[in-house]
This record gives sequence, structure tokens and C-alpha cells, in this order.
Amino acid sequence: METSPLLVSLLHGVVEGLTEFLPVSSTGHLIIVSDLFGVNDEKGKVFDIVIQLGAILAVVWEYRARFARVISGLGSDPVQQRFAANLAIAFVPAAAIGFLFASAIKARLFNPVSVALALIVGALVIFWVESRPATKLPARVEDTDQMTWRDALWVGIAQCFSLIPGTSRSGATIIGGMLAGLSRKAATEFSFYLAVPILFAATGYQVVKYRALFVASDLAPFAVGFATSFIFAMLAVRWLLRFVSTHDFKAFAWYRIALGIVVLAWFY
Repeated sequence: METSPLLVSLLHGVVEGLTEFLPVSSTGHLIIVSDLFGVNDEKGKVFDIVIQLGAILAVVWEYRARFARVISGLGSDPVQQRFAANLAIAFVPAAAIGFLFASAIKARLFNPVSVALALIVGALVIFWVESRPATKLPARVEDTDQMTWRDALWVGIAQCFSLIPGTSRSGATIIGGMLAGLSRKAATEFSFYLAVPILFAATGYQVVKYRALFVASDLAPFAVGFATSFIFAMLAVRWLLRFVSTHDFKAFAWYRIALGIVVLAWFY
């Protein structure tokens, strides 16, 4: 029996919203779900653009006061100027690598088995970082306003690994931030902030690339996916900040391993 397009849109929106900002790879989850529902064609890519935009706007709304301070302080406030510069520095590496190699990566690695392997490898990295003695010590940077350009560059380089589906953009940037000396909370918040320019750039590029596939008849499922992604992304952002205040990331590592094994078993 064919699944209702609105139900598929709803499920995709929930998956995107819940996983975009958790260290479990939203792209990996969407590849798996799309493959299961048979919507991994060009039209499915357009739909992913729409629901990703919903998740981005959830962060913009959640941190609207912070972004407003940055915009208003760009001309005179050194703290906001440094913050904006750090976002720009962290943005450049992944944007450059993605521009050069995104097509090749999609052609070779956008499949469930590659995602499963990346999920498992990423989990092992999380276990390694969490087991380091330095992770147990007080962090050098407790607030994103204390970050230097070197911290931002380190996070930006780490973000390049997220171009591999299954790695997780948020996971790469959070772990990269912790290795640079950021606290879990600071690394998580900077990951949220950095998501806005990098995902807006990726979304804008894909909108131009696939603009011919946007048709009025898809408005209803697109609207359902967009709204669902927005709501669940906001809930996930709020929950993760509370979670990292008292927990490490090992639970996400165990989840990644379990999902990776299930996917390998299913698709083999």
C-alpha cells in the first residue's frame, strides 16, 4: 500500500528537526528514511531543502536576541565583531571543501551503507574524546564570547568532516570545539550559531540548482515538512542544551553504533 505523501512529509520533518542539531547526523537519517520510503530521487532532494530550511529558522528564532545583538553591534561593539569574525572563520573551510567536492561526495557516499559506517566511526571518536583526561578538567573557554580565531578555525576544520554523510555536522563541530578547549555548552552553542550561515549557504545553493523542480502541487507536503521540522528542531535545541549541562555525549555514541549496525544488517 502506498504511503500518504503528507505522512511521509510529516515523518521526514520530524527526523530532520530532531537530528539536525544532535550529534547523530540528520543527512544520514534522511538518506536512510528516504531509501526506506523510496523518495531518494531529485524531488526528494528538493523536499530535503525545504525541511532543512525549517530547522535553520528554528535556530534563528531561538537565538534571535543574540543575532540581533551581533547585527546591531557590528559597527561599534568589539565583542560582537569578534563573534561575527569567528563565525566567518569557522564557515570558510567547509564551504570551500563543499563547493569543490560536494558532487563527488554525493555520488559516492550518499547511500545507507556509507552512512552506517560513518555513524560507527563517529561514535568511536566520541568515545575517545570523552575518555581523554583533558575532557575531565575545567574547559579553557566557557562562553562563546571568549573564543579566539584559532578556536573558530579549529571548529571550522572539524566541520569539514561533516561533509561525509553519517558523520554529523553538529557532532563534528561540537567535538572539534571540545578538542580546541571549549566547554560542552560553549561548543554546543557555537555549533548552533555556525549552523545558520553554513546551512543557509547550502540551502541557497540547492534552491538555485533545483529551482525547476519546485512546483505548486507540492506546496501541501512541503508546508507540513517545513512546519514539523521547525517545531522539532526548536525542541531538540532546547533539550540538548539542558542535556549537556549534566551529561556527556556517550549516549549519542551508543545510539550511533546501534543504528549503524541495524542499517548494515538491514541493507545487506
